[in-house]
This record gives sequence, structure tokens and C-alpha cells, in this order.
Amino acid sequence: MNISDAEAQIMEVLWGHAPQSTEDIAAALQDRQDWQLATIKTLLNRLLNKGAISAEKDGRRYLYSPVLQREHWLKRQSMGLLDRLFGGSLAPLVAQFSSERKLSEADIQALKQLIREHEND
Repeated sequence: MNISDAEAQIMEVLWGHAPQSTEDIAAALQDRQDWQLATIKTLLNRLLNKGAISAEKDGRRYLYSPVLQREHWLKRQSMGLLDRLFGGSLAPLVAQFSSERKLSEADIQALKQLIREHEND
């Protein structure tokens, strides 16, 4: 399931708390986006059509909830990035990030722990 950056912002709101109405979502996004209610409704309809969210009628409004789990989406996004930019190889990704940003001691220890865990598998 392909989700645009704009749709992902809606999903982040719903992953944080659900169910929510269109107005609730607009209020949650107001500091980050200057979107009209019509834009949010369009994005919600796209997400509904993709099966990423569900809608439940509540009086005259709809309440939206995520169907797509955040962890599943993050995994697909991460693997897609790795495949597209680094040919599926993790080492060049880590090298790229470490050349742009100094790895903290905690980062280094976490990477070493991951390596030890995979060596034992």
C-alpha cells in the first residue's frame, strides 16, 4: 500500500489517537499544516479507498481509525528506502548516515548489540 507524505501525516494523527473526526484531525494538524477541511477530507477519502483507515458513522459525522498498523508501514517504508537507495544492503546506509551525522556512543553500542545478536542467530 503506497501512502503519500500528506496521507502519512493524517495516519500519524490517527496512530496517535483514534477514532477521530475530520475536525479533530484538522485541529491536530493545525500547527504543522495550513490545510483546509476539504483537503483533509480528500486525504481521508484516499486513505479509505486504499484500505488504510476505516470510518464509522457517529451521528452526522464520521470517526476514522487506522487499519494499517504503523509498524507494518514503517517496515515497508524502511525496506523500500534500503532497496531504492542502497541496493538492499544495510552497511552503505549506516555508512551514509554516519558520514553525515556523528554516531553517539549509544548508537554505536546499539549497532554492536544488533551485530552480536545476528551473529548468534
